[in-house]
Amino acid sequence: MDFIKNQKKVIRAWCMYDWANSVHNLVITSVIFPIYFHATAVNADGGDVINFLGFELNNDVLYSYTLSLATLSLVILSPILTGIADYSGRRKFFMKFFCYLGAASCMYFFFFTKDNITAAVIAFGLSLVGWGGSVVFYNSFLPDIVTEDRFDKTSATGFAYGYVGSVLLLITNLAMIMKPELFGLTQADSDSGYTSRIAFITVGIWWAVFAQIPFYYLPKDQSKPFQIQWIKKGFLELKKVYKEMQTKKLIKRFLAALFVYDMGVMTVIYVAALFADKELNIPTQGLIITILLIQLVAIPGSYLASFLSRKYGNTIALRIIVAVWATVPLAAYLCTTAEQFYVIASVVGLVMGGVQSLSRSTYAKLIPEGTKDVASYFSLYDVVERSATAIGTFFFGFIIQQTGDMRNSVLLILVLFVIGFLLLMRIPSKHIYD
Repeated sequence: MDFIKNQKKVIRAWCMYDWANSVHNLVITSVIFPIYFHATAVNADGGDVINFLGFELNNDVLYSYTLSLATLSLVILSPILTGIADYSGRRKFFMKFFCYLGAASCMYFFFFTKDNITAAVIAFGLSLVGWGGSVVFYNSFLPDIVTEDRFDKTSATGFAYGYVGSVLLLITNLAMIMKPELFGLTQADSDSGYTSRIAFITVGIWWAVFAQIPFYYLPKDQSKPFQIQWIKKGFLELKKVYKEMQTKKLIKRFLAALFVYDMGVMTVIYVAALFADKELNIPTQGLIITILLIQLVAIPGSYLASFLSRKYGNTIALRIIVAVWATVPLAAYLCTTAEQFYVIASVVGLVMGGVQSLSRSTYAKLIPEGTKDVASYFSLYDVVERSATAIGTFFFGFIIQQTGDMRNSVLLILVLFVIGFLLLMRIPSKHIYD
């Protein structure tokens, strides 16, 4: 029997996975972990150059390269596993596997000290693989649970859930770090990093526990026993989708545009904290408040994108948002004060949720209606996103390593947004509603 779409309880449950997994984005990749990493991943003299698997690397460069390698791993794994998932009917199984891998990796950070930097960096990479791997299967359920006219609003609501949930946990963790006595801990625990390591455990628990809601309500997997031929059939399924894609001109154009502008978006998201710390010397407390502000502004930003798509069409709305994004790296390059950075951060918050939610829903609308290979289609979307993240963060770190100036890397991001905008110009907006 076909799954009934537009059920409110299922839509809310689907959105709860954004609530569950977004704590990784905020606590691990944006706020507490980068600060803890920079303070802990140092050599015996307290310097930034450390030994990792026999290589001497600046800790910021190592952080950037780890992001790149993890996302590159997803580029390779995602298409293969989604092909298997589509053929076997096991999308939820793979979503659970990656969810638990990411959550367990976050909990391992409790053991991250100066004595085991290598293992912690590997766990960081695995947490990124777990997060990204689960999200591709999560995204693929969108066309299954709602009709096309609700794609934009549902996608925006999911991101809004994620921003609210992640802010709640981050505030709790920050209270524990800044006021440890409220949690039965001492200032010494905070100074030693113990409270930060407890925060990492809470991320893993939060992620795994709240994920049980979508795991319960989303369409069930087929109950076939595993067969080794699924691997071969999975590749054939992926090959079929790839051949179909060759005839879908608008999908190819959209993925090309997404690749370029998302390279800029994801690089900004991942390295903003490092830029504020290294280039502007913004105090940790001021930086954290700024990131919280970004998350809160992103909530109305998601719904603003949905409104723009209803009024002008999806791709025109995306052009407006990407044009605003282009002002961010230009302003950052010229930025010299904390006050200027706070203004830039507010703009980032407004367009961050919008570009992500609208990109997801726009792609969902371009997938042929009634397709059975939804996960494979979304794996191509994921490959583009992860490739963009891997290449963007790699070149950001590479330019820093070659020039010694982070501002030179910021100029690269500006170019990406300009090219992404021009590529979006090739896609008419009307077709989204035809």
